[in-house]
Amino acid sequence: MTSTSRVNGGRGPSLSVVVVVYDMARELPRTLKSLSPAHQHDIHADDYEVVVVDNGSPEPLDDAMLATFPGRLRAFRMEPAAPSPVLAANHGLAQATGDLVGMMIDGARLASPGLLATARLAARLSARPVITTPAWHLGPVTHMRAAEVGYDQTVEDELLAGSGWESDGYQLFSVSTLSGSSGRGIFGPMGESNGLFMPRGLWDELGGYDERFSLPGGGLANHDLYRRACAAESAELIVLLGEGTFHQIHGGAATSRRFSWDDQHAEYERITGRAHQPPQNPARYLGTIPGPLLPHVAHSTQLAIERRARAGGAPTAV
Repeated sequence: MTSTSRVNGGRGPSLSVVVVVYDMARELPRTLKSLSPAHQHDIHADDYEVVVVDNGSPEPLDDAMLATFPGRLRAFRMEPAAPSPVLAANHGLAQATGDLVGMMIDGARLASPGLLATARLAARLSARPVITTPAWHLGPVTHMRAAEVGYDQTVEDELLAGSGWESDGYQLFSVSTLSGSSGRGIFGPMGESNGLFMPRGLWDELGGYDERFSLPGGGLANHDLYRRACAAESAELIVLLGEGTFHQIHGGAATSRRFSWDDQHAEYERITGRAHQPPQNPARYLGTIPGPLLPHVAHSTQLAIERRARAGGAPTAV
């Protein structure tokens, strides 16, 4: 295993963000740009670090590209690497030095501008916070359906070039759709978290990712981790309203349908002994609503109203 480090400043960061990548030479530069101090609001470069773990990509990460990151960044390469990213994710967690640790197990994601600062604020609201944000796919449909509408990397490059996201990251909401795991709306239960933040101690208590998930792409390892986090004693779910992570299309194992939901769920059942169900924890919402998000808020509110009506008007986690 080899590593590359780039660290600025003297004191240790209060926040670590782990980013796991595989064969993402196109996507990672955008991911890092979205996580850079120039893009993230209300947080100083010395306040956080980014820990990139390359899960044995055919071509190693570009050191020159990594060196352009204007903040704290450390990079590691898993070699040899397993097809599943869970070992790489756990290695990143072990390397993280912040008191609050965030995870992007799929590193092809753009972060909204307030993601890191709002996550730090949310961590102050509870002794045992499980902090998440809705997940989005760039483009008009989820990436599992991209081929149906002719959406590919070329179309996405043009979409991003015309979106203005580099000057206003919240414009990403106007060119994205909620992912399958967040398809119940931003006020509904999520199947997994692709922007999960927890205190270091809670990550350690959970033992990170279950390394028995061996399918390429991890199968439902991320779903399992999120479910266990939400089920932890005295855990409080905090959803970052107005923030998100935005998936770039890259031929991932799940979004390209190389492995079906049934394949992934069968592995999940073998490992956990149960069928997967989204956690139903009542959520506390924190954040602001940028203009481009408003149509999604309206749609999500309607979904929540319909869900409550089906439950007979009883108080439920919307």
